[in-house]
Amino acid sequence: MSLDHIPRVAYNKDHEAFRQTVRLFMAREIAPHQAKWAEQGVVPHDVWVKAGAFGLLCPTVPEAYGGLGLDFRYNAIVSEESVYTGGVATGFALQSDIVANYLVQYGSEAQKQRWLPKMVSGELVTAIAMTEPGTGSDLQGMRTTALKDGDHYVINGSKTYITNGQTADLILLCCRTDVEIEPRWKGMSILLVEADREGFQRGRNLDKIGQDEADTSELFFHDVRVPLSNCLGQEGQGFVYLMSELPQERLSIAIQAQASAQKAFDDTVEFTRTRNAFGKPILDFQNTRFTLADLKAKLQIGWAHLDWALNRHCAGELTPEEGAAAKLWHSETQWEIMDKCLQLHGGAGYMNEYPIARAWRASRVTRIFGGTSEIMKELIGRKL
Repeated sequence: MSLDHIPRVAYNKDHEAFRQTVRLFMAREIAPHQAKWAEQGVVPHDVWVKAGAFGLLCPTVPEAYGGLGLDFRYNAIVSEESVYTGGVATGFALQSDIVANYLVQYGSEAQKQRWLPKMVSGELVTAIAMTEPGTGSDLQGMRTTALKDGDHYVINGSKTYITNGQTADLILLCCRTDVEIEPRWKGMSILLVEADREGFQRGRNLDKIGQDEADTSELFFHDVRVPLSNCLGQEGQGFVYLMSELPQERLSIAIQAQASAQKAFDDTVEFTRTRNAFGKPILDFQNTRFTLADLKAKLQIGWAHLDWALNRHCAGELTPEEGAAAKLWHSETQWEIMDKCLQLHGGAGYMNEYPIARAWRASRVTRIFGGTSEIMKELIGRKL
């Protein structure tokens, strides 16, 4: 089974040809190794280089910086196919959908020339460090500071729940470069911090309940010195940049949620068709058919909405509240579909040897990262 059975309106023939390349890579380089990577808690660095060689990383980066200069729909295809295969979408999507755009939009020419080509090739793995212990979604409450000392910033603080934290070579660090100014968001900046800087330390690879192959870490900064030229864009504009880029980040999460929900549904239809109870396939029971019919309708609506959102985003028209709504609806619907699909697997659904168990665990975080569902409702509600 593949996503080919889903009618789409957001993609053209070039997009679908790219999809076949992505699918080939996932089948050849990802699927055979997923169980091992989940056990190890990390995707090896050489996989990033292979993904770069296939053109899967940062497709929207302009050709002048080693990219393909394509539209965001190509990023979406990588996420859809990766999630449908069952893994690694989180790390790839963070680099392609989030970090790359910050550099393209706000980076200096020197910063773009230095880092973007290696991000495209997979030689450089990146992370973005926002969340701190005790702050969660409250970015204005961050305490990590970067204070000027001559021609350098001196960074002190810590971050947590950082995707790609164990493997990142470059971290986009959100911090306070002005600790006196009010409101606090006006003193926030984004600094580019290389992982080999003295005073930088990775914490443990955090033990999560899902997405086992994605390394997620604590990061510590003790008197880490970076040159003033490592400031991304203008000093003090970090919060504005974050708010500007969040619609794409949240659309990226919505894409992953939709594709994983579709995979769970397809697997469950096949399972109920072949598993018997009381002398007949589980699919023949009315409760099973009605449950799956309801989920199928929601998936149909979800794909239509996703294509609408993709088209609006590529036209530069997706608003922050629309991005928040996409993230809210698709992540909440994903969880409903996952939970009902696991229920239809019965006891087998609780066993990690079945894909639905791993998918169910992995899906729980989509209602949290990128802003919790409660925060999404608040953002949407403010525009009513």
